[in-house]
Formats: sequence, structure tokens, C-alpha cells
Amino acid sequence: MMKKILTLSLLLVSLLLVSCSVPEEKVCTIDSDCVPATCCHASEAVNEEHKPDCAGRLCTMNCEPGTTDCGQGEIKCVEESCEVVLN
Repeated sequence: MMKKILTLSLLLVSLLLVSCSVPEEKVCTIDSDCVPATCCHASEAVNEEHKPDCAGRLCTMNCEPGTTDCGQGEIKCVEESCEVVLN
């Protein structure tokens, strides 16, 4: 019985560690490491190395809800993860 409890505990700790890791494309140390994950109406952020190629892209001037449009949010490094922080 004790062996089963120990095995289950190790499994839970392993799952917790895996679920808490930051995906490679979102890893950061400071805010300037992060950029929008999409060319238009960004609601997600990634690190500079994974930025999209926005050459030649045109975006609407709409202020889409839940994005960084029109000052609704900022891109920040939060707990070593690039994130969009809405105001």
C-alpha cells in the first residue's frame, strides 16, 4: 500500500512539473524579450525569436476586444512567460 502511495505521489509531482513549464516560444526574462504572436489584433505573445513575419501584412484599424489594440493591453514578461496583460 505504501509503495502505491509513493508511486502515485511521484506521478503527481511529475505531472505538476511538466504542466508548470513554459513553452519555448514564450520564455522570457524581461518585457522587451516579448512581441505580439500575430501580426494583427494580438491576444497572445511570444519571445522575439518566434515572432511572426509581418512583412507586407495590412491590418484593420478596428479595436478588437481582448487584444492589445487601442491600448487595451500590453505585452509583458510575466513569471518568465510572454503574455498579453489586458487593462
